[in-house]
Amino acid sequence: MQGLRAAWQVESSFRLEIYLFVLLAPLAVWLGAGGIERAILIGSMIVVLIVEVLNSAVEAVVDRWGAEHHVLAGRAKDMGSAAVFLADMNVLVCWGLILGPRLMD
Repeated sequence: MQGLRAAWQVESSFRLEIYLFVLLAPLAVWLGAGGIERAILIGSMIVVLIVEVLNSAVEAVVDRWGAEHHVLAGRAKDMGSAAVFLADMNVLVCWGLILGPRLMD
């Protein structure tokens, strides 16, 4: 719980993702046509939160190691950000594949 508290206090992107989760999770329950669809819609958003916490942990360790620029430190931060981006794309794909066909009808 301390890690979640720290992420909430320090990471504005984590807070934004929590706000989006609070807004979209009830929508997922309402729009999902069964347990599996609801699990995919909500689970994809939970993956974003997990990846964001891990990315924040990587950034904290890199920043703790030293303030000077290092190629590997920059690469680690970039890869963490890329992981968050991919998790966000996963949400868009899951929501699009489940809800898109309904919007087209």
